[in-house]
Amino acid sequence: MRVYRSFATYVAPSVLAFALSGVYAIVDGFFVGQSVGDAGLSAINVAFPVVSLIQALGTGIGMGGAVLWSVRRGIDGLASARFVRATLWLLLFVSAAMTACFPLAGHVLRLFGAEGAIFSFGEEYLRVILLGAAFQIFATGVVPLIRNAGGAVFAFLTMVSGFAANILLDYLFVWVLEMGTEGAAIATIIGQAVTAIEAIAYLLWKKLPFFGTLRGFGGCAASIARVGIAPFGLTLSPMISLMLINRFCMLYDGGAAVACYACIAYAITIVQMLLQGVGDGSQPLISQYYGEGKPELAEKVKRLAYLCAIALALLCCPLLYALRGFIGPLFGASESVAREVEAVLPVFLIGLLFYGYSRITTANFYATERTAFSYICVYSEPALMLLLLFILPLFFGQAGVWWSAVLAQILTAGISLLLMLVGRGRAVYN
Repeated sequence: MRVYRSFATYVAPSVLAFALSGVYAIVDGFFVGQSVGDAGLSAINVAFPVVSLIQALGTGIGMGGAVLWSVRRGIDGLASARFVRATLWLLLFVSAAMTACFPLAGHVLRLFGAEGAIFSFGEEYLRVILLGAAFQIFATGVVPLIRNAGGAVFAFLTMVSGFAANILLDYLFVWVLEMGTEGAAIATIIGQAVTAIEAIAYLLWKKLPFFGTLRGFGGCAASIARVGIAPFGLTLSPMISLMLINRFCMLYDGGAAVACYACIAYAITIVQMLLQGVGDGSQPLISQYYGEGKPELAEKVKRLAYLCAIALALLCCPLLYALRGFIGPLFGASESVAREVEAVLPVFLIGLLFYGYSRITTANFYATERTAFSYICVYSEPALMLLLLFILPLFFGQAGVWWSAVLAQILTAGISLLLMLVGRGRAVYN
């Protein structure tokens, strides 16, 4: 009974927090789409992989440090403190590097195939995002530390406050002041700043080892990177898919297909974030039991995570299917794009159950430091998608682009199952 209670305590706030993250991702698209139209919506969609990269860097570093801190804390509490300090310094260094990329915004958009009005709106948006990269990186990077310190509810509340600030400011900047995509980006940065400031204040209040010697920083940073590559990839993978699909949509059907997928991506992102919330919410418990040498409890948490993810997928898919006719108009899409969204969305719903399985399996792998398996699970999906995108559209046109994403998710789930079966016969817990 204690495991069930602990699971609910960690996972419920995590799922809610990731649900907010999913809504966070669509807020800019909603306000810009209603204010600017298809061009603005497409611009946000084309620029969003960079936003996701920034958030993935913070998540990867934060999750890598949090996993190692939790595991080592069960072995040597004092020695584990250095992973907290190393995590915070890594977040600072990466923030500086991303901010320095500000002049490259236009080049990146050209690389993604943006042209004309889409390029202009996208550049306005991306320049502001890069200038405020530090707030996004710290907002996403400190939250895993808070969650692993037992502050899952507080982590959720920090995201609620940032989300509320983002919505209010989007309304003010985009609708009232008519600042377009630039106003949406400013609202996003301020919202993330609210979350980052509150999160850092929590660390100081809890007296986590924020300050101290940096002796051994290089070794800690390497270990954090080794574990963090998987959660980094989990966070970035949907946006790699977004970037690939946008590029091939441009080749086969032009801007209308990009606008269609923008609406679809916004809709399914919420469900994908819910599923990732289950995985990340269960991670602190799995890492804790792994570090304490209690494999039976870690296995019980993993089984609960699978059941929770399956239940969420089975609940959300019929709901999205029923609402598919309202999604395009919600984001201000034109009538023709809205009809295409209604027709295409069911294809993407097929992959969500498989997506959930692979995400929970991957979270279990990196929570128990089986990094090689976690890498394979994470990076198989974009690699398979790229391969399929070069093949299926040649025979099926734009429909082949849509099905490439779903088949990649199905194949990745199969790979995850195979790796789980391979690892089952090994002594993987300390």
